[in-house]
Amino acid sequence: MTEFTIASFNVKNLIETDQEYYKFERYTPEEHAWKQSWLADQVLTMNADIICFQEIFSQAALRDVLAEADAAGIAANDANIPDPSRRYARKAIFRKLAYEPYADAPLAFAANANDGAPGQRRPGLAVVSRHGFVGQPTIIQDLETPLVIPFGADGQFVMRRLSRPILRVRVPIGGQIVTVFNCHLKSKLGEFDNPDGLPVPPAADLTNYDPAARALGSLRAGLRRMAEAWVLRRAIIDDLEQGNPVMVLGDFNDGEHAVSTEIISGEAPFKNYAWMRRHDAKHSGDRYKDHENDQIQADITRFRLHSAEKLFVRKSARDMVYTSAFGGVFESIDQIFMSHHFLPENPDRIGQMSYFSALNDHLTDGSHPEAPYNKLASDHGQIMAHMTLRDAE
Repeated sequence: MTEFTIASFNVKNLIETDQEYYKFERYTPEEHAWKQSWLADQVLTMNADIICFQEIFSQAALRDVLAEADAAGIAANDANIPDPSRRYARKAIFRKLAYEPYADAPLAFAANANDGAPGQRRPGLAVVSRHGFVGQPTIIQDLETPLVIPFGADGQFVMRRLSRPILRVRVPIGGQIVTVFNCHLKSKLGEFDNPDGLPVPPAADLTNYDPAARALGSLRAGLRRMAEAWVLRRAIIDDLEQGNPVMVLGDFNDGEHAVSTEIISGEAPFKNYAWMRRHDAKHSGDRYKDHENDQIQADITRFRLHSAEKLFVRKSARDMVYTSAFGGVFESIDQIFMSHHFLPENPDRIGQMSYFSALNDHLTDGSHPEAPYNKLASDHGQIMAHMTLRDAE
């Protein structure tokens, strides 16, 4: 059996000191040092074998975080891990306590094709893996063939570029190769039209509040997020059709039951399609046959992904996991999804999740008086799946 851990970590705007990323936004040397130290401490606490990072402006800044985590981890090992000569040195607890540095772990980075000049920067993604990678990482952002969504006589929606890249890597673990997708879908922040090329879109002017225009901005953002979810879904299907185990991590910017998330995970099968009238029914009693129900169930299950959080909650007494808190709403918008290859009820599984961790004690509701003091920390909780793989035959 091979154990590994895999985590998702939205770091909230990681860049070097005194670099303007968004307009008027930058870190002083002191703020940057505090943020780097906080991020390194979270990395040290997770000690995950694979980490999918979001909101990375600079690969060098991320390497600095990992280096600081390594320094702290090595110091902790020196203090906590007994010398091999000790009679109790081989106890399992010390294997669990030991920190493994990332110095030799390869790092895949996907810069954002929308990245611009200072003040107009756009973040990318990264994955660090102690198990390394097989082949070259794949970046999905500029679409070779634009996504065209027809609406019949009402026209069509066309998308040529995602708001942020999707990063796909192949990770060799315990004789298996697992495809890992890291994503950060379009946020709920309104996408406002500016047909006249004004310095600021009219809907962004809160002194002339236009609720209809702002609602339309939310519609655009939602449509883009769902379109990006479909692009990710198509890539997932390509891997599943090849028989590859798949894990999908990242900031979905939506909850588990949102349409965009359900596009990524795939539809849940109906309990029994033999109860359902056929798509090409010739009369009221024309329903699917039992063998057709079996086929439909198998096809849907083959391509469906499952939430690590919900798999964990299903077998535990924990009834609340959240990775985001704002305006009184605590919800999970960061996700770990996995294919049927990891389902405990699947007799042909290659492994399964043994535990699920959420680091969210640092999150404060955006309306809370203490919230401003947490601005340098991430505004997301970190989530991690503890996985056990069967030995490959």
